[in-house]
Amino acid sequence: TSQAKTERWQSQAKEPNNSSSYDEKISSIPPLLKTQNMSALLRLVLAFLPLAQQVSSFGPLSIRSGPRIRTTFISTRQGEALLAPLAAAPEGALSDIVIPSVFTGGVFANANIGSDEEDEDPRVWVPQTDCLSFRPLCFCVSQGYYVNLLKFQGGGVLGCHRHPSPVHALTLKGSWGYKEHDWNAKAGTYVFEPPGETHSLIVDEDCDEMVAMFHVTGALIYVDPDSGDVTGYDDVFTKLEKARDWYEQCGLGREYAEQFIR
Repeated sequence: TSQAKTERWQSQAKEPNNSSSYDEKISSIPPLLKTQNMSALLRLVLAFLPLAQQVSSFGPLSIRSGPRIRTTFISTRQGEALLAPLAAAPEGALSDIVIPSVFTGGVFANANIGSDEEDEDPRVWVPQTDCLSFRPLCFCVSQGYYVNLLKFQGGGVLGCHRHPSPVHALTLKGSWGYKEHDWNAKAGTYVFEPPGETHSLIVDEDCDEMVAMFHVTGALIYVDPDSGDVTGYDDVFTKLEKARDWYEQCGLGREYAEQFIR
């Protein structure tokens, strides 16, 4: 019966050694909530609070140091229970991309003095125009974005284009801007470009070299500045194919680009 179930829940939920503490917690509950069924539910919740507090103690701070994987136990009424092993990444997760000394010029000119890192191989830069090249950092084909370093030498223009998705940029060396805006992104400047932007990237001719990191989601759609007609596009897949073609041509091998794919 309903009465029998309620009495059984009450007897299972109530801790024998904490009756006074428990009664104090119950007495603080508003009278409106002290119905028979609600009281039984509250007893269950309060009974499991200590267990919830134990579980919550195993947060990020508990795995910042020590081995990458470790076994953790928590105390229960029946003894110790094994929690799932804590690890840096679950089984089946993609590996990290770590590229040491990805850029050593500009604001990072003195960052690697005395290090054992090898000098940059100039072939990692993929030519896109006579004055523009890019160095891939990540081709995320699963989510449709790419991260790369963009480099202009001797000034230049990246034709008028539209972004249907957001773009993040960080200037590492030199400066650049957009024809349609009055700001100038010098070394150390972060730029967020909201979806819907249409603009033309410009690097002044008196700038010997400009390098900036761009995180581009979705497509970069090239348009005619006068008519607005679409003339071409770039996205993670076209950039990946350009990188593969160049690495095959320069001798690094077409497969060199595979390390950046996620």
